Order: sequence, then C-alpha cells, then structure tokens
Amino acid sequence: MSDFPGRPPAWSYWVVLPSFVLFWAAIAWLIKSPLLPTPLDVLDTLMQESASGALWHHLGVTLGRVVVAFALAMLLGTGIGIVMGRSQTTNALFDPLLVLLLNLPALVTIILMYVWFGLVEVAAVMAVVINKVPNVAVTVREGARSLDHRLEEMATVYEFTQWQRFREVWVPQLFPYLMAATRGGLALIWKIVLVVELLGRSSGVGFQLHMAFQVFDVATILAYSLAFIAVVQLIELAILQPLERRSSRWRQPEAAHA
Repeated sequence: MSDFPGRPPAWSYWVVLPSFVLFWAAIAWLIKSPLLPTPLDVLDTLMQESASGALWHHLGVTLGRVVVAFALAMLLGTGIGIVMGRSQTTNALFDPLLVLLLNLPALVTIILMYVWFGLVEVAAVMAVVINKVPNVAVTVREGARSLDHRLEEMATVYEFTQWQRFREVWVPQLFPYLMAATRGGLALIWKIVLVVELLGRSSGVGFQLHMAFQVFDVATILAYSLAFIAVVQLIELAILQPLERRSSRWRQPEAAHA
C-alpha cells in the first residue's frame, strides 16, 4: 500500500545527505588528493572566502544579475503568453518563433550577445532573458487558454474594468501557471547566469568558478558552489514553497472530498 497520502517521518530528511557527506569524507581521506578535498577543507575555504568578503561580493553580483534577468523574463514572458493564449491569430503568427527560441542553445545566445554587444552587463542580462522568455511564455499561454469563460461572462455582466478583470479574474486562475514558470525559471536562470559570468564577466560566482578551474582549485569550486546552492535553497524554502502552497490551496477542498 502506498504511503504517499501521509507525511514522511522527520528523520527521513536527514539520512541521505549526511550519509553522502560521510561517504565523501571517507573517499577523500583514502585518496588524499587535492582534486578531491575533504568536507572540512571545503568548509575552511568557504570560511576564508567569507572572511575576506570575496564570497559575499561575488554572490551579491550573481544574485543581482539573477534578479534583474528573472524580473524582465517574467514580465515579457507573461505578457507574450497571455496575448498568445487569448488570440489564436497572434499564437499562429508567433508560435514558430517561440519554438525556434525554445530550441536555441543557451550557449549560442550568450556568444551572440557578447559578439554583437561586447562583454558588457547589458549583453549578459539580455542573453539570460532571451533564453528564459520562451519558457515563461509557453507556460503562461497554457494558463491563458484555460481561463474559465463563465468568469469572463460574469466580469462582463458586472462591467469590470480591464484592470479589475485582470486582477480579479485572470490573476487567480493564472497564479498556478505563474508559479510553475517561476520555479522553472529560477532553476534555469541560475545555471545560465553562471555560464554568462564564466564566459564574459569579471565578477560573480561563475567568474570565480572559472578562475578556480584555471588552477584546478577544487576546494574553491566546491566552496562557491555550496554557498550558491545554500542561497538558492533559502529562496526556495522562504519564498517559493509558501507561494506554491498558496497557488494550490484551491485544490485542497476538492482533494478532501475525493
């Protein structure tokens, strides 16, 4: 019998990860190679980078790029998705371009932006935005297509303004799709921003990873990677999961009566 309906025991969350760290420590101790530092070596490097201020500087730069690129991609992608989802003609016109952009490798976009605009901040952000907008547009388009026409008729009867219609009718229905785009968007943007920094910026986590790679400094690579993962996980727990629970709250009464 499946145990999915119930909550797993609290201890189950604290088994695999600590076991992995112990396994990593044991292998590193046996090999004794700088190419596989121990967890303590990585922690020591992390503390040194933190004490010098370099870690916070580069994390801040990367997060700044992520925030700007994410905001622009969500705004543009949401607008495009709503228009395409509400107009069959617009969807038919722009769907081929959307498919093309979805299949365009991120690396190609990054290189083209740097070649055309130079190794500048605008090119870096544009490369990330161009890679993310199609994903947001596709997700939101599906939400716009599924808007309940009965609520639209109700809004017409009560003479809602366009702003009221958007706020009271569209946004609640689109919210789960926006959350899906947000989750997928952040997961993609983190990775693209690091590649952008690695290829053409002189600051950020990606740049630090590139510099550490040049001298095979695995401890620094792991230290910056773990710090970045910790920040991403904090955003996930503090912001995204509460928003996701809110977006699925309307399903709970139905699930309870199933």
